[in-house]
Amino acid sequence: MSTSTSSVLSGLYALKPWYTRRLGRFVDAAVRRDLSPDLFTGAGVAGAVGAAGFVAAGWWLPALAALAVRLGGANLDGAVARARGVSRPWGFVLNEVGDRVSDLVVLAGLAVLAARTGGWDGVGVLAVTVAALAATLPTFASLAAAGAGASRRNGGPVGKTERCALVVLAAAVPAWIVGVSAVVAVGSVVTAVLRLVAAHRELAGAAR
Repeated sequence: MSTSTSSVLSGLYALKPWYTRRLGRFVDAAVRRDLSPDLFTGAGVAGAVGAAGFVAAGWWLPALAALAVRLGGANLDGAVARARGVSRPWGFVLNEVGDRVSDLVVLAGLAVLAARTGGWDGVGVLAVTVAALAATLPTFASLAAAGAGASRRNGGPVGKTERCALVVLAAAVPAWIVGVSAVVAVGSVVTAVLRLVAAHRELAGAAR
């Protein structure tokens, strides 16, 4: 993968190592107490459910805090599994399902906010629905490529972290819901395409 493509793909995901270090104390505590990584997967989903409620109400600040829990849980489940040496295939499945459910739940909260605020005569709900469908494409592309033997790619330009930030922005300024949804939809398609291009290059190189 070229340096430029890698940079575009990273997005806010490039901050993950820094964020993981900040969560180190939680990993250490989980290891000391033999906590299951699945607890953090569940905490991430619970954070997403809470965020959805706050977003639906237009309370962007508590939504931001809840989304931090959502991202923290999604980060900690894998980190704890590796630190405890208990990584397993089913844990990967739970992590992926939890992430997808969390995405859809949060965007459902944004759809409720769009319906409540009534912006653009109902166009907002449709825009959020399209964004939610498009948001599934990057992960679909990554998992399909990984199934073919390529690396499992994450990150942006509009990955999980960016979607959370954009949802908070829309909750803070409901008049921007349509525009934010368009950014999520187009950005998700671009992200999926970039991941597929990178995977194609990797697989083609491996075949030589």
